[in-house]
Amino acid sequence: MSLALSILMTSDSVFKLRKCFRLIAMEEINFWIGIIATMAFAVTGVLAIADRGVDLFGVLVLGLIIAIGGGTIRDIILECPIFWSENQIYVWLALGASILTFFAESFFTQPQIYRWMLYMDGFGAALFAIQGADKAWNMNFGLPVAPVILGVVTAIGGGLLRDVLAGRKTLIMSHELYAIPVSLGCIAYVLILNFLPQYPLEGSVICMLGIFGLRAAAIHWDLRVPKMFITKTR
Repeated sequence: MSLALSILMTSDSVFKLRKCFRLIAMEEINFWIGIIATMAFAVTGVLAIADRGVDLFGVLVLGLIIAIGGGTIRDIILECPIFWSENQIYVWLALGASILTFFAESFFTQPQIYRWMLYMDGFGAALFAIQGADKAWNMNFGLPVAPVILGVVTAIGGGLLRDVLAGRKTLIMSHELYAIPVSLGCIAYVLILNFLPQYPLEGSVICMLGIFGLRAAAIHWDLRVPKMFITKTR
């Protein structure tokens, strides 16, 4: 009896240890993906306004805004410490990527390089969206609607701020499939957290891949919102 109990306790300990290692590994992976995505956000953000004759200071401001703007808005709404105030590597990398893009614009505007940066941007949007939704959910903020909204804000908020400041048509006003995949992924993730709470890690990975898959398809085949869902211009 004692031997069986000991085996069960050992098995339970091993299971908890494996789960702990999985969570730590996932956090490490998320961190590095977040670093790469932050830089991709800054690069694509600068390239989007490069043809407007922006000076270096303007490039730094706009590159920084698109890289950390969405997460900043989210944390202000959640009334929690701003994420980059606790780890300023996001700020420095965004500034570094913006400067690099300013001086190497001809390199990043090569079709193949720019397309890869768009894919990285899409993967970053997927990651940030799920991270934003997850943070709001874990803080029990406005369940179940707020996590979806804040997930979308985290992913596209910086881009919206950049477009407004640069006087460009915003992501929401364009027909590009960007916000829709993000919204669908956040909705799916909240549904998983609500009905399958024992699978948060698996759910986050599936939803991130789903968002990225839709965004990658839109980039590859130049997919846009169907005309039947667009109001007629007057």
